[in-house]
Amino acid sequence: MESVDNKEGAKKPDSKFKQEIHSKVIRAGKRTYFFDVKSTRNDEYYLTITESKKRFGDNGKFTYEKHKIFLYQEDFEKFMDSLNEVVGYIHNNQPEGVVDQNDETKEEVVYEEKEPAKDYTNVEFDDI
Repeated sequence: MESVDNKEGAKKPDSKFKQEIHSKVIRAGKRTYFFDVKSTRNDEYYLTITESKKRFGDNGKFTYEKHKIFLYQEDFEKFMDSLNEVVGYIHNNQPEGVVDQNDETKEEVVYEEKEPAKDYTNVEFDDI
């Protein structure tokens, strides 16, 4: 199987499945957020944002509840403008008495880089 160098300098295997290019993981208390840059079959990059929460069932076993957003390049600017606007609104209009960002009781957020998986098969809904 032939490989092609991508923009990150990593080898990208030939495959009909979407390729993971770069990832960022944010652990925030009970939630984990994944920001994954992937490429389409036409080598166009897009972003997936995944929220993962660990849930415990009545039987004591746990599962991960995941929510995913696909964000394409043509929407980046509108998305960022709207995100910045609503975050600014929250900072300016948060009611008094609510825990703020600087409160030491707030859960610690940990940021980490994640290496893209080397050999995996990622089947997306669109591929089925």
